[in-house]
Amino acid sequence: MSLADFAEIDRYEESVNAFLNDEMDAARFMAYRLQHGCYGQRQDGVHMLRIKLPGGNINAEQIEAVADILENQSQHNLAHISTRQDFQVHYIPLKDTPAAMRRLAESGLTTREACGNTVRNITACPLAGVCAHEHTDINPVLDGAVKRFLRHPLTQHLPRKFKISFSGCETDCAQAMIHDLGVVAVHRDGKFGFKILAGGGLGHKPHEAIVVEEFLEEKYLLASMEALISMHHKYSDRKRRAKARIKFLVGTFGVDGFLKKYTEEFERTKVAYADYKVDPIEWKAGADNSSMSAGAPRSVIKQKQSGYHVFPISLTLGDMTVEQLRGVSTIMRDEKISGARATQDQNLILLNVPADRIESVRTAIANIGLSEPEAGDDIVACPGTSTCRLGITSSRIAAGIISGGKNDLRLRVSGCHNGCAQPETGDIGIYGEGKRRHGKLIPHYQMYIGGDGRSTGGLALKGPSVPSARINTAIQRLQDSYADEATANESFYDWARRRGIDSIKETLADLTEINEEDVADILADHGESSDFKVLQLGGGECAGASQDFIASRFAETAYERDCRNSFAAQNLANEAVECVEQIGLMVGQSLQFVAGKKHSDELDAVLNSLSEGPQICTDLATEFKHLVKQAQAFRNDFDSMKFNEEIAGKVDEWVRNAAEACQSIDSQLDLTVSLVKKK
Repeated sequence: MSLADFAEIDRYEESVNAFLNDEMDAARFMAYRLQHGCYGQRQDGVHMLRIKLPGGNINAEQIEAVADILENQSQHNLAHISTRQDFQVHYIPLKDTPAAMRRLAESGLTTREACGNTVRNITACPLAGVCAHEHTDINPVLDGAVKRFLRHPLTQHLPRKFKISFSGCETDCAQAMIHDLGVVAVHRDGKFGFKILAGGGLGHKPHEAIVVEEFLEEKYLLASMEALISMHHKYSDRKRRAKARIKFLVGTFGVDGFLKKYTEEFERTKVAYADYKVDPIEWKAGADNSSMSAGAPRSVIKQKQSGYHVFPISLTLGDMTVEQLRGVSTIMRDEKISGARATQDQNLILLNVPADRIESVRTAIANIGLSEPEAGDDIVACPGTSTCRLGITSSRIAAGIISGGKNDLRLRVSGCHNGCAQPETGDIGIYGEGKRRHGKLIPHYQMYIGGDGRSTGGLALKGPSVPSARINTAIQRLQDSYADEATANESFYDWARRRGIDSIKETLADLTEINEEDVADILADHGESSDFKVLQLGGGECAGASQDFIASRFAETAYERDCRNSFAAQNLANEAVECVEQIGLMVGQSLQFVAGKKHSDELDAVLNSLSEGPQICTDLATEFKHLVKQAQAFRNDFDSMKFNEEIAGKVDEWVRNAAEACQSIDSQLDLTVSLVKKK
């Protein structure tokens, strides 16, 4: 499935040139480049491209494309796999980003909506399609969701980013509990369907997702997903970005109120999706006593397909050089390996490796400086202060000096509280922060202990904050305690809860104490010789630029247009007319904005205020008053064909004219994605 669009890369290049020639302001351009997966770095003049890999899936040709842009456009020699199963390439000069995007597009890859206020890369079980436990190969279902929501008008200008995961069975290796929206295949009472969770998230105020559907028939899946995205679009806080994730709506409305709002949206989208066709899903009960491990494999394991294996490749903190990328691509071609997959633990796995080729692959991997995972190296880290504008501590350097030990504990290291390394899901997770002691700012790591994002687990217990210089000692002490105290087959997750967080804090208490004479020895962060300072370079870009008021309303308009067409086809008069009214409200508010008018929330008030504005706005308001009056007459005598001819087509033309009016007043607006094309 190719995700590329060369025409949008052409438009992106035009915006790059406009910005470089001082024809587009920085704030507007930042929103535009983020939408295309181009993220600013801590270093001036260079950028990171984030490459979407739905479910982590990538083939040999695509790996070669990543190698090409790393070699030809980047000033660095490392590509990086993130916890969201993307590839990231840093240190690309802005002027070279369009060329990099085109090379990726040649292999079917895109950076579109990998950053910004959009639906981010959709993640999945690392073993989707090859696991004996699964009820279905979730990949085709995930691809259907990607096809639906990538470049969808509703997802272009969300209040904040929106993260989705798919799991093929109840084990939920894709960790629905930490996602804005989690889809889990389930087998219940002899029937197959999906469990839907929403409102999960890490970072600022971690929150476990709540269940919104215990069992959902497959035909309603996309409608349910769109209902939750629509809730986020309508209700999440656009003024306070720190509160603009859907997890905060659970607190705002309460669980019951959230479920009520969801039900209202779902009833609407369910009708709108009545004629939407999707391929049927192939279901199986799944093996109850399979030897398959949960999560990303740590050694070569058998697939459910007889004679084939999954071969994991360990990557240090998710990094690969040009030579290693080309080497893996060559191995896949030589050994006729059909696919690879980036995993949430920042490693790579090869799929469908024949049993008689395992040793050959093992030798070839070693020849390019890679290997299978080893006990202690299950360590995930975000970039921290190496490239991220929000980084507080040097998380990558800290991750390089710690180990998960002989019990192969999962360690997760983030450079700030945003938690990109998912510290709350690790056996031991830490994030960087600064604390002032004895008049000095000292780098610390806030500890989280005993996390597991899968269905059998839960978010980690919050531990103490330990000076960065002592974090290795703290982690080693916890490993030793677990090794000495754990009962037979007791997981670190279970041990931590049996031991209790208060007792664990006592074990680490002396490491948190800082006497004045200690300060000199703990002032510097890992890898630094100078005293620690918090240097966050402006606002973080992973959250996106300031919300564009007009673009968000035109996106909502496009969504209402789709609903209107569906309702009209089903002769649902009231619903179709309500969509027309909502279109007028959204576009009218946009016209108010460019005309400098005070914002109104009622359609009549909006249209009346526009009657006193610039002539172009006055004319549009007068025209829509006439259109909405005609539309309302259809409530009593509905004819879908007549409605489409006399109302729908004219409303769409009016929206196009209104968009042209907005863009004539503000030339830097780009509303292309939200407009229906002229016939």
